[in-house]
Amino acid sequence: MMPTFKRPEKQRLSMFRSYTVADLFTLGNAGSGTIAIFLCLNYIAEGRNRFFWMAFMLHFVALVCDVTDGYWARRSRRQSILGADLDSLADIVSFGVAPAVLGFTLGMRGGWDMLILAYFVGCGISRLARFNVTAAALSDAKTGKVKYFEGTPIPTSVLIVALLGVAFRQQAIGTDLWLGGFQLGPAMFHPLSLVYGVSGTAMISTVRIPKP
Repeated sequence: MMPTFKRPEKQRLSMFRSYTVADLFTLGNAGSGTIAIFLCLNYIAEGRNRFFWMAFMLHFVALVCDVTDGYWARRSRRQSILGADLDSLADIVSFGVAPAVLGFTLGMRGGWDMLILAYFVGCGISRLARFNVTAAALSDAKTGKVKYFEGTPIPTSVLIVALLGVAFRQQAIGTDLWLGGFQLGPAMFHPLSLVYGVSGTAMISTVRIPKP
């Protein structure tokens, strides 16, 4: 009689059991960015700014959550299987897509603007992917801590959010957007959108920035 072999059972990952406290802050980061996007869409649809100011604030709430999840993971010395991927995906939402949607909402809606905004998001995705693949090589052998960032971290996009917050307060939005706008070939172009282009390029650069 031929021996029978039992197939190994597939391991199932329990989502709730795999979460750590740090992961909850990461999800808070993603949730803040998502709601900021919803508020932008609501502003475009209804034109009411009663709660729109919260879209700006939620980017900074996301930043606090992003810093806290890293701090908590180091303090507890416990990181979930999902931790690194959760962090990158949350950052894309809150510091990539959400700031781009905010720029579009405030008036950067020309064809060239949209290309620059898409470039900015693409750079953010590339920056995080590069970090995930090179983190082990950049880590200190003893502590396991990454010694420096290669390219500016994607959360630096909150600087753009702060700039747009000032513009919104001064009502320098829409047709009154700072630096104006003009027809460039087949589409409109607002020079202010270049801040996204510069930010995205800095993210994918090879500039080394010491990690605190």
